[in-house]
Amino acid sequence: MPQPTQDTRIHLALHPDHPPAVTATATGPRSAEAQVALAAHGFRHTGAGSMVLARIDREEPHYTQQAAQDLQHDYDVDIEPALQEEIDTEWTWGNHPMTHLTREEIRQVSATAQQIHDDIAAGRLKIHLHAHDGWTIVAVGTYTDGYSVHLHGEDHLRQFALLYDDEAEAVAEFHRLHSVAVRPGPAPATDTERAEAAAAAHTPFPQHHTPVDHDSQATAHETPPGAEVRTADPRVGEALLESFFEDNPDWWKVRTWSDETTVACHESLTMRFEFDHEARYRGDVAWTVAVYDSPVGERLWHATLTAGTPVPLIHTILQHLDAPTLTTAGHPDDVLHGAAWHPASHPARTTWAAPDRSIVFESTPHAVADRWTLYGGEDLDRAAWTIRLSAGVPYDLLAQLAGTAADLIPSPTRLGPKPLRAPARGLPATTPAQRVRGR
Repeated sequence: MPQPTQDTRIHLALHPDHPPAVTATATGPRSAEAQVALAAHGFRHTGAGSMVLARIDREEPHYTQQAAQDLQHDYDVDIEPALQEEIDTEWTWGNHPMTHLTREEIRQVSATAQQIHDDIAAGRLKIHLHAHDGWTIVAVGTYTDGYSVHLHGEDHLRQFALLYDDEAEAVAEFHRLHSVAVRPGPAPATDTERAEAAAAAHTPFPQHHTPVDHDSQATAHETPPGAEVRTADPRVGEALLESFFEDNPDWWKVRTWSDETTVACHESLTMRFEFDHEARYRGDVAWTVAVYDSPVGERLWHATLTAGTPVPLIHTILQHLDAPTLTTAGHPDDVLHGAAWHPASHPARTTWAAPDRSIVFESTPHAVADRWTLYGGEDLDRAAWTIRLSAGVPYDLLAQLAGTAADLIPSPTRLGPKPLRAPARGLPATTPAQRVRGR
């Protein structure tokens, strides 16, 4: 067994603003290797050379102890006294509903809930719909490897309820079980999820005095610019909302029971959108759009936009709602080809990636829920923002979004538009609304 390298040190401490989250800093010639080892134990990079372990089950001290025991064989692990006190203190859930479980069994339940949370955050599990069943939040989603699931519960209590091989069957059954309570996309982030995200987003460099060598300093400086940015400024969305009302007198605010959400309705009563003022983190759904065929008719299409979505893309959708009969901007494929985006065909989807790989336009023509997804960020495995659009979304809106997205990315070369042709298999020219009927 290799001996600990004394000049490679891992310092573990309670998060100064969000305990019991734990910060970790690796210094020394093998600091990059140590960070990889920490990542294997659930720690995430937050910039400035630091990492953080933040969990929705608040079990960070327990898992930090496990990490420290594994890592002390290869590194000099230093645990801050306040964190050590938390590790040594055994606590129990005061209001855990599963009173028949032992402490270890409760941790197993929480570990499953944490894995589901991480899968959603990393994009491995896409949530199509959610609902409130009278007791808690339920949801239906699909993993990237193809199977679909029904989920039950929130935070550290969220568990798998049902497993499906077919996405359409899972979504149809979810509609049948929850009927009018069904809402598009994932449920708004809970207070616990917000706290977990805040801990991961705002981790300062720990204030301890440890020798730092040239290699560890280089590692810190190699953090991508903007890697620490995890939040969205709500004032941007609120300013855009107020501007929309000022410019569009045929829309008005609908009074709701809560000040957390503003609902806008068109005078025709066929279009509406909601803005969530509490969407602080860039992955939170801030805008929800729905269009109907008549004031009391079926919903034609809907869309959700997260708080970190670039303002030009939000403006494009709002502008379309104000003038839905705009002439088409061209076929989305042609627009993206002209901007030198990179196409790729997969068995279940077609994607177009920006030249710098920072934005992806994705079509999933066989999906029941989200037919089109536009997402971007420095790490596309953990997208900084996402737009999801259902079946039935107007063809011209797709083209306008493609054009706006292309304008956001400087392209080294601008190709001329390809000749008009038949619609591509990935993005059809018409998108009729499809209804899912319960069995």
